[in-house]
Amino acid sequence: MTFQARLRLSVELSEFTRHLELEVNGVPRFGFVPGQWLSVKATTPDGEEITRAYSIASPPSENGHVAFCLNRVQDGFMSNYLCNLQAGETVTFQGPFGDFILRPPLRDTVFIATGTGIAPFRSILHWLLAEKDRHQDRQFWLLFGVRREQDIYYRKEFEQLAAEHDNFHFLPTLSRPDDHWRGLRGYVQQHLGEIVGMRTDMHAYICGLDKMVKANRELLKALGWDRTSIRYEKYD
Repeated sequence: MTFQARLRLSVELSEFTRHLELEVNGVPRFGFVPGQWLSVKATTPDGEEITRAYSIASPPSENGHVAFCLNRVQDGFMSNYLCNLQAGETVTFQGPFGDFILRPPLRDTVFIATGTGIAPFRSILHWLLAEKDRHQDRQFWLLFGVRREQDIYYRKEFEQLAAEHDNFHFLPTLSRPDDHWRGLRGYVQQHLGEIVGMRTDMHAYICGLDKMVKANRELLKALGWDRTSIRYEKYD
């Protein structure tokens, strides 16, 4: 089924990254499972139809709103088309699609993301932590890798969630930190072992570019994890 959505808000998260909030037209409530994605369609000036997949970066809501977190790619038609949208303009999409969603039974879980790979975890964590019967007092870690401090997308939101929930731990790590940075440094896979230790009874969800996903999967397998406990989604 094809839907239309109206742009409500477009916010710059960094020099090349934007947060878009859209309202789906004609439906009282647009249903999806946190972690799923939408297939956005647009037509180029030459008449070519382009489709691109974007993870939903917001939890399900009663008002039919969805959000995207996307990078502006220099020669990418769709990313520039979306980043250039003005409030009130519409986009066409199909979905939701995908099975990068929480799988039962719920366990202590580490979420690992780099860059805009944070999008599905923003959806999942806001939904998961909203009600106690959802998170069941399990422990959750968000290990988020970016280059610089200004690239920590949704930082205040995740810090607020961590302040409100003792069972949620927000761990941003910078690969190119300034001298004043007092948090984690380096790449996400360098800190994953510190979180999981010798445990193999947890779940891991990984989202980002192939190289990062592969490094973390291989580390967890080397620690004795079963592949069914590791779920991932690659952006390239």
